[in-house]
Amino acid sequence: MAELAQGGGGGGGKSKVKKGSARLDMTPMVDLAFLLLTFFVLAATLAKPKVLEIIYPKETDNKEDNTKLKFDLATTLLLGEKENEIFYYAGVFRPDTTEILLTDFSKDGFRKVMLEKNNYINDQVLQLKAKRESNEINDAQYEEAYSKVVGADNAPFVVIKTTAKTKFKNVINAIDELNICNVRKRAIQDIAESEGISVRQKALDLDLKNKLNKTEPAEQ
Repeated sequence: MAELAQGGGGGGGKSKVKKGSARLDMTPMVDLAFLLLTFFVLAATLAKPKVLEIIYPKETDNKEDNTKLKFDLATTLLLGEKENEIFYYAGVFRPDTTEILLTDFSKDGFRKVMLEKNNYINDQVLQLKAKRESNEINDAQYEEAYSKVVGADNAPFVVIKTTAKTKFKNVINAIDELNICNVRKRAIQDIAESEGISVRQKALDLDLKNKLNKTEPAEQ
């Protein structure tokens, strides 16, 4: 605390009041600085960084043993330039016959599509989780069994295709949805020219640009 030192008057005459000199005690400030330093050190130590998990396909020396896709298991997610330009199609893309469908990242959108397509794998994952919760298997055994289930030959495969102007938010949302659906066989590629033409045409047909502008808040 600040202290005020004043000199006392002597003798019997009128005493002059001397101006006191203020002295600031910095001890409480030092204590506060150390408390804040301790708090931030502990907070930084306990906080876990949020990272995006990406699983790569296993490496193999046999070129013929590369990941082979069954067309009925393949789904391609097309992410256009606008935030609401999210389309998908199943199987192989053929410009004249393939129908690309509009979707979104809500629970009734692309998630519902992949949950239905990945129903068999999800059932096996639920069984594994039940065994872990009942202590039939430990965490290490669960992780090993989980990897085998989601990487099985009959597990669906998703290819995420993007343009140079695709919103990064959409890529993150797409991977999050695949994680929720236990779809671990996936890849990210550049969109093909023929696919890009179909996406732009579909966006025009559905008037997605104007719909996006209507949903965005007006700038103040």
